[in-house]
Amino acid sequence: MSLTDKAWEIFNKSVEDYHIKDNVNAEENNPFQTGSLEWILYSKNWIDTVQWHLEDIIREEDIDPAEALKIKRRIDKLNQQRTDLVEQLDFWFYKRFENITPAPDARLNTETPAWSIDRFSILSLKIYHMTVEASRKDASEEHQLQCSEKLNVLLEQKKDLSTAIEQLLSDIENGKVKMKLYKQMKMYNDESLNPILYQKMQKK
Repeated sequence: MSLTDKAWEIFNKSVEDYHIKDNVNAEENNPFQTGSLEWILYSKNWIDTVQWHLEDIIREEDIDPAEALKIKRRIDKLNQQRTDLVEQLDFWFYKRFENITPAPDARLNTETPAWSIDRFSILSLKIYHMTVEASRKDASEEHQLQCSEKLNVLLEQKKDLSTAIEQLLSDIENGKVKMKLYKQMKMYNDESLNPILYQKMQKK
């Protein structure tokens, strides 16, 4: 089984597990060994799934502003956890390829393997929810048709992205692409880097 096939299988399991209760407060029960590749992939997608539904909730027109702010803060926290997991996944790839000597003309990729897989995870959610919309019994035939057309585009994107990820991994393994680690350097959650936060701290 290719890595993208494995990832897709794990992402779908995470999405399906979430929708058993379909509740943003449901507990994540990651079935894989902590720290393993499978565990990282499952946990990453679980966060994506929770964020997806929080983004739906926060767009409710009549939502209480105080509740909306709480949700926004929660989304920010989850986004930091998501970033940490993607960087952990990139470290897994770095260790996998650490004994590979890049060719003298090896190129750099604009995106690391893990950030490509991050998009792959989001795509699994788009496909899941577009499938739901395409088969909604309470929706018009026009809505179902439009969603079916969009679903076909998403499925083609899934095929293309899977191929691109596998090509990138092959190129790294063959020394055609350099595997490097990058940090996102998120600043908004850091009290020493976000001016709104550190100016507030200085006034105390």
